[in-house]
Amino acid sequence: MVPGKTTFDNVTLLITHFNRSNSLKRLLSAFHDLNCSFADIVVSDDSSQSVHFQALKSLQKQYNFRLVTSVSNRGLANNLNKGQDAVQTPYTLYIQEDFVPQPSFVPKLQESVAFMQQDNTLDMVRFYAYFIYPYLRPFKNGFSEMVFSPWAANYNKIYCYSDHPHLRRSTFLDKFGRYVEGIKGDRAEYRMCISFLQKRGKALFYNDYESLLIQENDAQEPSTMKRAEWTQHQNPFIIIVRYIYRQIRYNYDIRFLT
Repeated sequence: MVPGKTTFDNVTLLITHFNRSNSLKRLLSAFHDLNCSFADIVVSDDSSQSVHFQALKSLQKQYNFRLVTSVSNRGLANNLNKGQDAVQTPYTLYIQEDFVPQPSFVPKLQESVAFMQQDNTLDMVRFYAYFIYPYLRPFKNGFSEMVFSPWAANYNKIYCYSDHPHLRRSTFLDKFGRYVEGIKGDRAEYRMCISFLQKRGKALFYNDYESLLIQENDAQEPSTMKRAEWTQHQNPFIIIVRYIYRQIRYNYDIRFLT
């Protein structure tokens, strides 16, 4: 046993990967440097190019992970589904390959596992976001419970679920359904957001999320997620139209919660 080593013997680290083997190496190396290990590591690859796939095989020998592959590129939803299918432990830590855990992440992961063991109604604990969830109720140790109301004004209420790094029960797909395949990644994430709300998912959110993980995308291995241009446009008129559209659309999709 390495001094200071932290082992999560009931957690599988699930990583989705596509054409970013250097990023994957950085992530795995970071956990190694933090003396953090897991019961299992599953890398779900979405038919990466040959140069990256060969790098995966080399990394597999070094870090002893299970590699789940695909004969063709089938998208993020399929990559998530087949990766989760391979998990055999009660809990899954899901992280995309372009994140780097910081030293503060390990103790917060320990606390999160304890929270889920103590509360069987808790479905997931979130560690990262592009923005703080707008409706939070203080919990403890820097965590808050995400509180959803269909009548809340801020349309970001929809994002109780997120594909950003989180700990979840490995039965997650049994409760909320599988990711919808054959559509763009952002649409698959949206549908999971809706399912999470419809089935009354319960989640915690770490308030100081920017201290736990850093997302690193460089020119050599940029993000492969592409979003519709109108969702990012900063024109004031488009912002107003986007706000009205999202409020109507989101409330329609989750209408039977009221």
